[in-house]
Amino acid sequence: MADEVTLLDFWLSPFGMRVKIALAEKEVKYEYSEQNLMNRKSDLLLKMNPVYKKIPVLVHHGKPVCESLIILQYIDAVWKGKAPLLPSDPYERAQSMFWADFIDRKVHDISKKLWTTKGEELEAAKKDFFECLELLERELGEKPYFGGEALGYVDIALLPFSCGFYTYETIGDFSIEARFPKIRAWVDRCLKKESVAKSLAEPEKVHEFILETRKGLGFD
Repeated sequence: MADEVTLLDFWLSPFGMRVKIALAEKEVKYEYSEQNLMNRKSDLLLKMNPVYKKIPVLVHHGKPVCESLIILQYIDAVWKGKAPLLPSDPYERAQSMFWADFIDRKVHDISKKLWTTKGEELEAAKKDFFECLELLERELGEKPYFGGEALGYVDIALLPFSCGFYTYETIGDFSIEARFPKIRAWVDRCLKKESVAKSLAEPEKVHEFILETRKGLGFD
């Protein structure tokens, strides 16, 4: 089974990083296929995701599974024996799905605005970003992870965006550690896990890529 798992991805994608963490948690071996999204999309990607034509795509036994949160659910259902990602309790499961959906709907778009805007738009994006992290920090509370005592679905949904924290802080002139110490401590705690540390992009490389992109947009 392990030999028939392939991940189509792009190194900078937070959505692909989610899948990498989940596969690492489950100790699933897979083939990695880096997709060059800057040029023409590969025939394999277009074949495996003809609807959205986006990464990540998990190919298992030749069958594609698309959209990162759906892929996480699939991984959790197929490889049940180790490191459950979603709670078994229906209510807790629904809450995990709610917060992961919140991250997709809010955090992704707002974090992108932090490096694609300036002036008043940037200040508005910072305000929205702070509101999101405030809600997430409140949900985290005193727990080591969002799901409780073990890394889970919500943690994996949010963690990839932490790769951009240094860039957001630099461009927006603020400190996440000062404003949201529980979120910063949570990131550091998660990074102690090999499954997380080896799956996330290096913040320095993310920073370099985003600065080059900002130059292309005429911001710097």
